[in-house]
Amino acid sequence: MIKEFKPALRFLGIFVGLYLILNLLYGWWIEQYDVADPATVLVTKQSSALLNIIGEETYTKPKGNTRTISIYKGSRIVVNVFEGCNGINVAIVFVSFMAAFGGDRKKIMWFIPLGLVLIHLANLLRVSGLFLVAEYFEQYFYYVHKYAFTASIYIMVFLLWWVWIEKLNKISIRKVMSSDKP
Repeated sequence: MIKEFKPALRFLGIFVGLYLILNLLYGWWIEQYDVADPATVLVTKQSSALLNIIGEETYTKPKGNTRTISIYKGSRIVVNVFEGCNGINVAIVFVSFMAAFGGDRKKIMWFIPLGLVLIHLANLLRVSGLFLVAEYFEQYFYYVHKYAFTASIYIMVFLLWWVWIEKLNKISIRKVMSSDKP
């Protein structure tokens, strides 16, 4: 019986193990800073630059001696960006899945960096979008932040996984899910 579950157990073992290791390393890394970590600073500055491209006059500034970077419009803070907003946790989930699922090494060596770039770009759009919601539709900020934009970035990750499984590895998810045999 265990033999038929071996591929699933292998996947879970690699996914959970790598996810825990990467999260522990990331947690250790961010604890090295008394202020915002470099990844959060980068995402905040790039989001502000993107907002400036579309005509919003913004700038960033650390929020005192905290781990927060604020995006300002004029003299007013519109949004605060924390460590959890930098997209690294989403990237860890993506990489852990890719390592656990496996596949052709040559393909995986270009697909993981491509996926990380796409996740980063989606996160910049998310942070910039949250700024716009906070600025122009403040009453919807909580729901958009908590549900809509969080879901959208994970949907993008699921689409990347789907491309990896169905298109690049030629494995039909429907066929696997409907099969009685492993």
